[in-house]
Amino acid sequence: MPPRALVVVAALRLAVSVYAAGAVPVPPPAPSGHWNELERTTITPTSRRNELLLELPPVDLPAGSVVDEPASVGEFPVNGSIYALHAELVDETGRHLPPEMLHHMNVMDPGERELFLPISRRILASGMETGEIRFPWLLFGARVRAGERILANAMVHNPSAVSYRGVRVQLVLSYVPEHRPWPLFSVLPWQLDVGFPVGDKSFNLLPGHSERSYEGSPAVDGRLVVIGGHMHEYGRRIEFWDATTNKMLWYGEPAPTRPGKPSAVPITTLYSLSGIGLRITPSHRYRVRAIYENPTRQVIPNGGMGVVGGLFIPDRKAVWPSTNTADSLYQQDLRHFMGPVGRPAVSMPMSHMHMEH
Repeated sequence: MPPRALVVVAALRLAVSVYAAGAVPVPPPAPSGHWNELERTTITPTSRRNELLLELPPVDLPAGSVVDEPASVGEFPVNGSIYALHAELVDETGRHLPPEMLHHMNVMDPGERELFLPISRRILASGMETGEIRFPWLLFGARVRAGERILANAMVHNPSAVSYRGVRVQLVLSYVPEHRPWPLFSVLPWQLDVGFPVGDKSFNLLPGHSERSYEGSPAVDGRLVVIGGHMHEYGRRIEFWDATTNKMLWYGEPAPTRPGKPSAVPITTLYSLSGIGLRITPSHRYRVRAIYENPTRQVIPNGGMGVVGGLFIPDRKAVWPSTNTADSLYQQDLRHFMGPVGRPAVSMPMSHMHMEH
C-alpha cells in the first residue's frame, strides 16, 4: 500500500475511535394518524446492486402548470446507509422528462426529531438545481432501517405547451448494506432555515436590500461535516453564525445563472486529514442569515428563501432526545407537511412557482 494511503487509513481509524456516532437515534414507532388515507410512496430495489428507487404516486401535469403533490407514506425495505442520491422524472410511458421540471421533493421521518427543533427530521431532499448528491461511501452514510416509515411530498412544474400524464417523481438511492465495516461515520442530515420554527420556508421578497435570520441550538454536541444552502432568485449570500461568540462559521454565494433560473449554493466539505468537522454545542446559539437584493420595484410573493443544511455527526457519548409527538411544534409541522389528508394533487398556474422547498 502506498505511504499516503497508509496515512489516510491511519487517520480514518483514529477518527472512528474518537467520533464514532453512538448517538444515532433509534426511532420510536411513528405517530398514529390517518396513514391509511394517504397514497403510497414505493421504495423498491432496482436491478443495480445496492440501489433503491423511491417513487411518488403518479400525477398529471397539464401544460403551463404547477402541481403540488400531497404527502404520501412509505417504508424502507432494507437496513443500510445511503451515500448518494439523484432525482428523476418519468411519464406514464417511462420516458424521462427534463429534471428541471422538479421544483422540489422532500422526505421526512415522523419518528425522529430534527437537530435544531423538536419537529420531524428531514432525511432526503432534491430540487431543480440540486443534481446528484454523492459522498465518499467509505466515509459517510445516512442510516435507514427496514420498516422505517417516511412521508414524502413534491412540487413539479411544466413550462412547456405539452401536457404529460402519469408523471412520477423518483429518487435513486445508493446505499451500503448493514454489517459492513464501512461507512466509517454514520451521519444525520440537518437543516436550519430562516422560516423556522414551522410553516412555509418561503417569504415575500421586498424591493431592494432585505435580510432574514433565525437562531437555534442543537439538541446534542457534535460536528458538522458537510454544509450547503439554498436561496431563491436575487439571493446574494447565506451565512451560518455562532451567535454566542458572534463569529461567522460559513457563508455561501449562489453561482451566477440566467435570470429567472434557480442557482445552487456550492456545498462545502468540512473534513480533511487534519480534522473532522466543525464543532457545535447545545450551550451555543447558531444563526442562519439570508441576504437578498431585489432589483425590481415590486414585492415578489414567496420570492425569498434561506436554508442551510448538510451532514452532522453526533458525539460518541451524546444522547439523542426522543421524539415527543405531543409537542405543539411537532404537531404543527406534521400538519403543515401533510396538508389535508387524502386530498388530490393540486394544479395551479405557473405564476405560483415560489413555494415551500
